Amino acid sequence: MKPTRVLVFSATFGAGHVKAAEALIETIKNTEPSVEIIHEDSVAMLNKNVNAFLCALYITLMKRAPKIWGLFYKQTQELAKDSLFQRFLNTYGRSQFITYLSTSRPDIIVCTYPTVAGVLAQLRENGELNIPVVAVVTDYTVHSQWIHRGVDVYIVGSAKVYRGFIARGIEPGRIQISGIPVNPRFERRLNKEDILSRLGFVENRLTFLVMCGACGVLDNARWICKQIANVQSSVQAIIVCGNDQKLFNSLDNVVQEARNPLVRFNFVNNVDELMTAADIIITKAGGLTVSEALTKHIPMILFKPLPGQEENNARFVEEIGAGRIAFSDGHFVELMNELIANPTEIKKMSTASIQAFPGHSAEKAAQVILETANDCSFSTNGNDQVAYTSSRQSRAGAWFSALFRISRPFLPMLKRSLPFFFR
Repeated sequence: MKPTRVLVFSATFGAGHVKAAEALIETIKNTEPSVEIIHEDSVAMLNKNVNAFLCALYITLMKRAPKIWGLFYKQTQELAKDSLFQRFLNTYGRSQFITYLSTSRPDIIVCTYPTVAGVLAQLRENGELNIPVVAVVTDYTVHSQWIHRGVDVYIVGSAKVYRGFIARGIEPGRIQISGIPVNPRFERRLNKEDILSRLGFVENRLTFLVMCGACGVLDNARWICKQIANVQSSVQAIIVCGNDQKLFNSLDNVVQEARNPLVRFNFVNNVDELMTAADIIITKAGGLTVSEALTKHIPMILFKPLPGQEENNARFVEEIGAGRIAFSDGHFVELMNELIANPTEIKKMSTASIQAFPGHSAEKAAQVILETANDCSFSTNGNDQVAYTSSRQSRAGAWFSALFRISRPFLPMLKRSLPFFFR
């Protein structure tokens, strides 16, 4: 009997989709070592230049024009299934996906990015794909881009999202609540005192962890660090700048002149250790970062969440009592001083996260995926796993491919122009 083959599609728009995919892959390997796993960036696989451009556009919007992103998110949140834009998304790259699936021949497909889930769900609805599709929702919110009738199983992060999907017409039996999958490392019990000692910190100071995002998209991060550095209380801070070297360098004077101890890093691979050392995390409200903090039971200050999914994630955290939202600079200072002066409030938020988020999210999600792959009702039929495209749909796919081939020479110039438009 051949081993189960799992195909995981993610995307590099923000780190969350990839991190969720990697958490699932590691957990599945630990659970069933015989499983074969393929991990693909769904957009880069279709066109690397388009993927690079869209990633740059996404980061630019997050940093320079978040209101434009928020407007786009809001306009597409209730998008009709038969709208022109949704039909375009559900056919983009269709023929390339069919060709790839015919070659890779997976037993189950897992999507941590919604657009590819839509394309594959359309194939499932049309009877052209006989491979079960699982969508792993990577935010604590409901958005039309995740709602596709052809998806066989949804894995969601909370009961609120579960109820939201049911309200959109998805059958309860197709939705499983696991929590957004985080790397198993975040489940480990680590020695806080040892980690603080390695950082050059002491145990009797309140420790802040400032997570600026993989690309440094936390708004006003230098100002936040300066506030912590000079607060008139015994605190200390760990600052993670991600890949933003400009931000890292801008903290030279802040670190040197700080009243309180600060230590800073670029991109790191030991976030679980840094979260263990911290008492409070200050961060953007990405779905994976929020889930990691919930897994480690660390209270959160979510600073100026971006319109769209971040704002919804932040409200989820506040609703369960695991963190607070700072909507302005002044509000942040008030919250910081309030928590420094009231350690019991920090303890309450930590307890709330334990009650609302029991952990082991990746294990639960992996179990659902493996059970779905082995479910005889989803069994595949050898060479009939993927059907051929109809001539009409082939022409549509060819038209879109031609459009992007024609646009390709202009993409670098447009990418360089983005900072000018979003100053």
